[in-house]
This record gives sequence, C-alpha cells and structure tokens, in this order.
Amino acid sequence: MALPPKLRRSFFDRSVHDVARELIGATLMVSGVGGVIVELEAYHHTDPASHSYGGQTERNGVMFGPAGFVYVYRSYGIHWCLNFVCEAAGSASAVLIRAIEPTQGLAAMRRRRGLPDVHDLCSGPGKLCQAMGVTHKHNGLPLDRAPFELRARVGKPDVVTGPRIGISKAVDEPWRYGLKGSKFLSKPFPRNARDKTS
Repeated sequence: MALPPKLRRSFFDRSVHDVARELIGATLMVSGVGGVIVELEAYHHTDPASHSYGGQTERNGVMFGPAGFVYVYRSYGIHWCLNFVCEAAGSASAVLIRAIEPTQGLAAMRRRRGLPDVHDLCSGPGKLCQAMGVTHKHNGLPLDRAPFELRARVGKPDVVTGPRIGISKAVDEPWRYGLKGSKFLSKPFPRNARDKTS
C-alpha cells in the first residue's frame, strides 16, 4: 500500500486555521520517530496570545519568515515546544503541535521520556518534543526535509475545536483543534466543543 503524499512547504502558505484543520490526522516524523497529529493550536499575528503579536524579536524571528519552517521555543524555561510557521512571509502565524498518537519509534520515545504508558508519551507539547528529540537545534529548519517528514492524512477525520490551553489572552477563541474521541489528547475537549468536518 502506497504511503500518503508528503506535505510540502506550499501546504502551509495559507490561512493558519485551514492548515490547522487539515493537519489533524497527518503523520509527523522526526528522524523516524513520531505518529499521528491529534491536537494542535492556531496562533495568528493579530492574536494577543501569539508570540508574534508584539513584533519581531530574536526569539520569534522564524515566525516572520516564509511558511513551512519550524519554530521551536522553550516554555517556562523547561519544555521545548514545536510550531509550524503558516501564511505568507511577514504574517507571523503558526500552529503549535500539542499532541500526537505515537506509532513509530516507541522504544526511543519510552527511553527519552522514562515512561512505559504509550498514552502519556506525547500528550502535551513539551512531552512530544522530549519523546521525539525536538530541541532548539531544530528551530528554523524546513518541514519538507530531513529530519522532518510530514505526510497527509487519510480521509476526513472528525475534528473538534475549543478554547486554547494555558493562555491568559484571547482565551475564548476556539482555536484549539483535535481529533474527536482520541485517547492521546493533552486534555479532553469540553462537552460543548464544536465539531468541524474537515
């Protein structure tokens, strides 16, 4: 059976929200380790919760470049977080990968995380970066070249949306996207979360 096609940088050169919906169910690999994207959040340059909202800095510079590149930052000085830059250069919009369902490289993930439970390996942005070996050395790299491999989803999964997690601004925006019913989410969606067939 043929593998789904690889996603090119042009895939990301459009609305961050369109990209977010269509990344649910896609497969993400880093050096052969990864799985299916089941949860992410969208951040737009007009969004006060976005790193780019206050303008370009040394830290967020990758966000202001062309689409299809990796933006990695450290959260609370502890955890690395993986983002994909979207929209035209200068838009400074991105999606934060929050959770994946691990399918490849489980032994490596368990070793890096020190945990046996597959459900807890990648159920959060910091967890998945640790499990997949993502650090600041990946910041600014293109998504369509090694060590990254992104393949399109198969079919049209049920996507649910709801408020983002761990922010203090624009908290009501339903810009968190997830695979409905997934057991690998970082946190369950509220019961009143909206269904979006993508």
